[in-house]
Amino acid sequence: MDLRRVAEFTPRPIGDQKHDAGVLIPVIERDGEYHLLFTKRADHLGKHPGQMSFPGGGNEPGDVDIRETALREAYEEIGLHPDEVDLVGRLDDIRTITEYAVTPFVGMAPDREYDPNEREVAEVAVLPVAALLDDENYEYEHRDHPHYGEIVIHYFHVDGYTVWGATGRILVQLLELTTDWRAPMRLDRRI
Repeated sequence: MDLRRVAEFTPRPIGDQKHDAGVLIPVIERDGEYHLLFTKRADHLGKHPGQMSFPGGGNEPGDVDIRETALREAYEEIGLHPDEVDLVGRLDDIRTITEYAVTPFVGMAPDREYDPNEREVAEVAVLPVAALLDDENYEYEHRDHPHYGEIVIHYFHVDGYTVWGATGRILVQLLELTTDWRAPMRLDRRI
């Protein structure tokens, strides 16, 4: 991964959604290899229960900006203190079907144990970038959405976890920006 590409990247903001959210993509260096930290959302949550995500959540009135939202949420969800994060940059905002504009921030984080807040996070998963880049672990499908038309859903299957949805879209941009990997252009299925 060449994280300088993130630092040099000019992200596209979105300003037309009802809600704003910020997520942090924690990049961890372990044994000389890059890994990404994901959370598995608690099963009792009303939105996206059990799904893999990056730490983050909705903007709150006390947040100075969306960057602070992402850092605050990472601290609340897994105990990653803002002072421990070396922010590199950000990616394009994305729209979600729940009418959020999500702003992803990329930052280096320490390789240590994290303490998931059980009200929101079932577990923390640190997945190797090398496995995420392996085309054998990737698939996608086309879906016809009643409001957005045809959309592509990306799936990454690594170490028993499946990353997909908005997190999958963010992950595709990160990998395509920082590596030579490109999402394969094969059609796995149409729904």
